[in-house]
Amino acid sequence: MIVDRRRLIRAGLASPALLIPTLALAEQFAGVYRPQAELIADGVWIVRGADEPIAFANGGAIANSAILATNDGPMLFDPGVSREHGLALGALALNLCGKPVARVYISHLHPDHALGAAAFPPQIVHALPATRAELERDGNGFADAMYRILADWMKGTAIALPQGDLAEGEIVIGGRHIRLMALDGHSGGDLALLDKASGVLLAGDLVFHNRAPTTPHADLAKWRLALDRLAATPHSVLLPGHGPLDRDGSAIRQTRDWLDWLEPALQQAVMQGLDMTEAGEIPIPSRFESMAAARYELQRSVSHLYPAFEAELLPRL
Repeated sequence: MIVDRRRLIRAGLASPALLIPTLALAEQFAGVYRPQAELIADGVWIVRGADEPIAFANGGAIANSAILATNDGPMLFDPGVSREHGLALGALALNLCGKPVARVYISHLHPDHALGAAAFPPQIVHALPATRAELERDGNGFADAMYRILADWMKGTAIALPQGDLAEGEIVIGGRHIRLMALDGHSGGDLALLDKASGVLLAGDLVFHNRAPTTPHADLAKWRLALDRLAATPHSVLLPGHGPLDRDGSAIRQTRDWLDWLEPALQQAVMQGLDMTEAGEIPIPSRFESMAAARYELQRSVSHLYPAFEAELLPRL
């Protein structure tokens, strides 16, 4: 029998022997999400996540989100990491726009962007077909991992699969003209969204800004092609998946620079015979010193990418 964190908590509440330590642990679960919106264009707000790894202290609220007003009600781009996070973002959108959220977009499968969909009716939650398929494959595992890290922040969170009905092209929602871009590279399905009236480009985790990129499902060659498309898309301002707003294109260049350094650096480490622990300690170029979580994400990328590089580069004995 597989025992996950949710079953363990329920068992603790039911068992007198476990009740006291469980209640003592529960006293630590007092966090409340308080997202803040910043108006960046007419009817467009951003909600910044913490530039940190997912941790209990930040409730997993590390991804950026966006709220766009429409005549039908607000659109929410990336609903957060948990049901409570999604509810808080929905309440914020209601306060800003005077109507409940009418449509939710999920940029990709990663839990800090996707699991908050549990707060919304499933019929209003949309994503690329590849994202739905990846959540069907990995969503329950992500949820269990988040329960282990975030504990009571995740209460009531279950996988809410998006419709998986989006495709490349232009749509009109409540009078707002939107261009949907179907990309991949950071994951198997990466949705970017351009608000045509304001020129705001919502890039999801294809772009990071002053925060090291994550690579758990990355195809680096496809990621570079996606960055080419984003760079070639006229826009006034870009909201990355993590990090501050970008008004001059530096975030796309910085993300590419990190990827262009990371791949050959890890390949060289393989050729030098370094093991994974040693590869995680290689020097990081000084130009990345200001990046949040640089060492942390380098070490994670070693775990994600190193076995394939070893299989490719090391001779068979």
